Amino acid sequence: MLLSVVAPVYNEAESIREFYTRLRAVLNGTGMRSEILFVDDGSRDGSLVLLKAIQKNDLEVKVLELSRNFGHQIAVKAGIDHAQGDAVVVIDTDLQDPPETLLPMLAKWREGFDVVYAVRAKREGEGFFKRSTAALYYRLMKKIAHIDLPLDTGDFRLISRPVADALRQIQEKNPYIRGLVSWVGFKQTGIPVERQARFAGETKYTLRKMMKLAWNGITHFSFLPLQLSTFVGLITALVAFLWMMQALYVGLVLHIAVPGWTSLILAVLFLGSVQLITLGIMGSYLARCFEETRSRPLYILKK
Repeated sequence: MLLSVVAPVYNEAESIREFYTRLRAVLNGTGMRSEILFVDDGSRDGSLVLLKAIQKNDLEVKVLELSRNFGHQIAVKAGIDHAQGDAVVVIDTDLQDPPETLLPMLAKWREGFDVVYAVRAKREGEGFFKRSTAALYYRLMKKIAHIDLPLDTGDFRLISRPVADALRQIQEKNPYIRGLVSWVGFKQTGIPVERQARFAGETKYTLRKMMKLAWNGITHFSFLPLQLSTFVGLITALVAFLWMMQALYVGLVLHIAVPGWTSLILAVLFLGSVQLITLGIMGSYLARCFEETRSRPLYILKK
């Protein structure tokens, strides 16, 4: 039996050695053959040099060097595509998710579960804004997604060979890994994990990247934004119709001069803003369709 560990890396030179040391100790105690696939996602801080140095001293380490920074989700996908194990674990190298959790994950896998995901019972080192927005997002996704997404889970999880093979067949240009793992089905369960503070450095997930990931998840697994835009359009049409009836009543029945350009400008701005919002939502889905129809590869493996 072979265990594969996929670890995406982007500018994590300060934590790579500590991560490898702890992970190696855990893997030595599993009683399984193992491989570690570090996916360098265009790092510029010397991470790749450290990974190659580790690889020279450990034949079970493989380094996938992407030609540029493609993003965390695509780096994870690249690792899963190249993993050969009967079980595949996805884990980041910042040590927020403790490598020691692999042991209870493996125990669940041996019980017959195909997916074992880490449920974040505690989140150290994260501010109130990050914790509250994350909790709100997961619960929103739980309500609006057309698949059953578990609450408070990230990409840290173990997947079986059948699940990995199913994910290899999916070539979406903007993969949302945690959503796709739920979408493929199979027998799944979660285990509570106390998430730690980063070992070193700062998070590479800026607010902009987090918002992009959140919107990616929503548009991947929910049509609510499109449905909501239709609802807003209907409400706006009703308001505009009532406004028109009031203007006609005042002008034709009461013979009172209707206020001039002010009311007209307000109406135009109101309706225009709603139209722009609706077009923006539709544009997001249209852009996704356009991107999926292009024949570009998901990522380029340099070495």
